[in-house]
Amino acid sequence: MTGQPSAPTAPRPAIRLPAPAPGWAEPADVVVVGSGVAGLTAALRCAAAGLRTVVVTKARLDDGSTRWAQGGIAAALGEGDTPEQHLDDTLVAGAGLCDADAVRLLVTEGPDAVRRLIDTGAVFDKADAAGTIALTREGGHHRRRIAHAGGDATGAEISRALVEAVRARAIRTVENALVLDLLTDAEGRTAGVTLHVMGGGRHDGVGAIHAPAVVLATGGMGQVFSATTNPAVSTGDGVALALRAGAEVSDLEFVQFHPTVLFLGADAEGQQPLVSEAVRGEGAYLVDAGGTRFMVGRHELAELAPRDIVAKGITGRMLEQDAEHMYLDGRHFGAEMWAERFPTILAACRAHGIDPVTEPIPVAPAAHYASGGIRTDRSGRTTLPGLYACGETACTGVHGANRLASNSLLEGLVYAERIAEAIVAAHPAGAPAPVPAEPARTETIPLLAPEQRFAIQRAMTRGAGVLRSEGSLAEAAETLSALRAQAGDATAGGAPAEAKPAEPGVESWEATNLLCVARVLVDSARRRTETRGCHWREDHPDRDDTHWRRHLVTRLNQDRTLSVHTTDGAGLPATVPAGETP
Repeated sequence: MTGQPSAPTAPRPAIRLPAPAPGWAEPADVVVVGSGVAGLTAALRCAAAGLRTVVVTKARLDDGSTRWAQGGIAAALGEGDTPEQHLDDTLVAGAGLCDADAVRLLVTEGPDAVRRLIDTGAVFDKADAAGTIALTREGGHHRRRIAHAGGDATGAEISRALVEAVRARAIRTVENALVLDLLTDAEGRTAGVTLHVMGGGRHDGVGAIHAPAVVLATGGMGQVFSATTNPAVSTGDGVALALRAGAEVSDLEFVQFHPTVLFLGADAEGQQPLVSEAVRGEGAYLVDAGGTRFMVGRHELAELAPRDIVAKGITGRMLEQDAEHMYLDGRHFGAEMWAERFPTILAACRAHGIDPVTEPIPVAPAAHYASGGIRTDRSGRTTLPGLYACGETACTGVHGANRLASNSLLEGLVYAERIAEAIVAAHPAGAPAPVPAEPARTETIPLLAPEQRFAIQRAMTRGAGVLRSEGSLAEAAETLSALRAQAGDATAGGAPAEAKPAEPGVESWEATNLLCVARVLVDSARRRTETRGCHWREDHPDRDDTHWRRHLVTRLNQDRTLSVHTTDGAGLPATVPAGETP
């Protein structure tokens, strides 16, 4: 990325969540926050190199977003397929904003990374008795290159294999723990994290892990919207932590809405059942209430167009017909194929009174994946020395304005391995744990009351969902600003007598994190006055390469205003924090 500010060389006054002082601390060489494919892969590679590795995860080890992945993992593993073809499909899906070099790295290193995942214990579905990996297609792919497991339970199998490997290596894990803030030493380098461990035991309450390297692999921020495919833990914690610490984030306006989420009613909230793109890859059709295949003629790949195009096609048809949802028709699969290829989806549909064997599935778009996140280089380094990020919480430049289907698991795998290599090179095993420095001045960010989470979600769904405009985004920004003001008034004692300041705790911390990332998302979406990828502006319906084939990069200033600049182009070349070597 060009035009970026230089990394800080001295610690700035800290911005932190209000929380008790740590009551315990333990040393490590590296702390990995998150237990999806990215976090556990990084932890396994670091531990294998002899580093004292601690994994912190918000729920149980297998409770992250990875286990919910249905479709599979994309890699050029099939006969006749090549990394170059995978590159081309990724660049097209990314709508002109992918970093081509980052994508080339992904697709070139991807096949061997998948093979190493298999060596770790992941078992993928086979196409024949010889053990050839079965491959399917998804949206945006011109070849069958999606490896899957358990039919439609790929994420669950990958999570199982990695969790078992972590436990077999006896890697230290801290479960049911919400990471709070980054610690730094006297020079401003990473010195660990503070965290709150929920439940009983000696680690109950706030503690700290002191380490010179911190890997954020905290997943997405889908819970910023009312309806999402993300689990309840996806509250943008890593991105919010990075912003408070002074790191840069990029591309938060590009939120991918999965086209085919099981429609449970217009008022449905929280995590919604996903109907994998692989269902369309195997030949299911999108139809309206009259049975018309409305994606035919809109794109050469029809139902298998990139996700942003399919989501727009569904939403457009819903608006044309004043309908709440469309339908996915896979009745021609037959009962045996549904049971063998898509058992998870079949069970979810039947649990909600829908039998896809005999009737079309009602579907509508819902928030699914954040293409943006904490800005990193190609070794996962952020703009803060010692802080790394990978997986959905990171912005590597791979996804551009719209992620290609099933590239997310691959990105987490490939970039986690690269992070481990960088950490091993920069932080020798067994070095004394860093000593966190108490900053000369610490500011605590005003806490939101837990119930304000729903106000954020409703405002974001109305104003920054699939369809956006200056009017809708301005309304969302006004709501978010009012929530910030209310929290500040309550903290300062200026709120009405009956209003009490929010108490530090998991629900308040999560709501505050959601407000932080929502604010940046809306600000970026208002600035990007064009339609590109999964950012759809009704008032600016055309793509504008002249002015907007570039990235928005945001930092949180000390006074909590936003500092925003644009890059000179679509590329994201490596940026190495001060004091580190490429």
